[in-house]
Amino acid sequence: MSESNKPRLEVCMSPALLHLYDVKDSIVVIIDVLRATSTICTALYNGAARIIPVADVAECVRIGQALGAITAGERDGKIAEGLQYGNSPFEYPRSFVEGKTVVLTTTNGTKLLHMAKDARQIITGSFPNLSAVCDYLVSRQQHVILGCAAWKDRVNMEDTLFAGAVVSRIRDHFQVNCDSALLAEQAYLSGKHDLFEFMRGATHFKRLIGFGLEKDVRYCLTPDSAPVLPLLVNNELIAFQG
Repeated sequence: MSESNKPRLEVCMSPALLHLYDVKDSIVVIIDVLRATSTICTALYNGAARIIPVADVAECVRIGQALGAITAGERDGKIAEGLQYGNSPFEYPRSFVEGKTVVLTTTNGTKLLHMAKDARQIITGSFPNLSAVCDYLVSRQQHVILGCAAWKDRVNMEDTLFAGAVVSRIRDHFQVNCDSALLAEQAYLSGKHDLFEFMRGATHFKRLIGFGLEKDVRYCLTPDSAPVLPLLVNNELIAFQG
C-alpha cells in the first residue's frame, strides 16, 4: 500500500488538544496508564461482564446502586469518597470481579472517554494490553488517534510513553505525519528497556509511589499482562470478541 493510501496515525497528548483532531473519522484509543485503562483491561481480562465509565462520583454511586454494581474510582490517585473500591488493578481479581458490572470514575481517563464520544469507535489502551491494541488497530485499517488522558490537561510521561510504544509497533501500517506521534515514539524508544526507571522523575509516578503504590506502577508499565481489547459499545466497555 502506498503511503498516501494508508490511514493516519496521530497522537493527542492532552484532552485540552482533542478539539484539534477529527475524532468522527477515527478510532480513538483512550490512554490512562496510571491507572484507569490498566485497571479496565485487567478487570475485563479477569471476567468482568462490563465496565460503565462515568464522569463524576455522584453518577457512579447512583448507577451503581440502581444496578447493584461495584462502584469504583479515584480522585487524585486515592479512592473517591462514597465509592466502594479504587483504581488499582489488584482490586479486581477474577475471584471478585468475574461476571460483575463495574461502574468506574477517574480523575482523567473517564473524562477523556466522554469527550471522544463522537469517534468512529473507542477502545482503551495501556501497557497490560499493548499487543491487543496494536493487533486490533492494524486489523481495522482506519484512521487512529491515540488519546492521552494526561493529568488535569497537562501532558504526562506515562500516557505519552504508551502512545509511543503503539507508534513504534504499528507505524509501518499507517501514515505518521504528526509531530506528537514522533515525539512520543522517541520518548518510548529512549525508555523502553526500563520504563520504571525512566519514569522516576515523572509527576504522577512520584505521586503514586508516595501513596505506597509501587506495585501498581510496575504492573501498569508491564506489557501484555492482561491481553484483552476493551471496546465501548452503548456507553459500556466490554471485552472485544474477535
